[in-house]
Amino acid sequence: MPRILILYYSSYGHVETMAGAIAEGAAEVAGSEVVVKRVRELVPDEVARGAGMKLDQGAPFADPGELGDYDAVIVGSPTRFGNMAAQMRNFWDQTGPLWVQGALVGKVGAAFTSTASQHGGQEMTITSIHTTLLHHGMIIVGLPYAWPGNAQMEEISGGTPYGASTIAGADGSRRPSANELEGARWQGRHVATIAAELARGRS
Repeated sequence: MPRILILYYSSYGHVETMAGAIAEGAAEVAGSEVVVKRVRELVPDEVARGAGMKLDQGAPFADPGELGDYDAVIVGSPTRFGNMAAQMRNFWDQTGPLWVQGALVGKVGAAFTSTASQHGGQEMTITSIHTTLLHHGMIIVGLPYAWPGNAQMEEISGGTPYGASTIAGADGSRRPSANELEGARWQGRHVATIAAELARGRS
């Protein structure tokens, strides 16, 4: 039974919604135990509320020390100038003890993101997350072109071979589309399937 953690940070709910879709897809793989958690907000409450940030998210907070308890970790973060958000970076900066122990070596790692525009750094953000996961010795899984939505040309849409993504719009008003959510579900199933196969190989 593979244990899958969807670990995310979301300022305005876009990445939170994508995390839910990834969890749905992962849960479709028989025997998978899927957990959704988020990282803590670093912005003071009064500033966050003034900026309209979504603070009422149902997922519990994760602890860096628990990552080694999972067979796969799927990381979601909005882009900040082509990189993961500071909140997610802060979380991973606390995983030094896991790195020393090699606790994540051989585990499955994957990533997803949200950007304000179509060319706002989706692929750069995801690959920046991959870099951190690779330093931990994780096995990277993306969103291959086996998912047809990566090649659709009929609408503006997120979706990259590196991982699922959504476009929020400059003012954050655009919500994840049906195609983007299906990409997230496909990635969740893909990661859970690979994690299950690896777990069987170890048993």
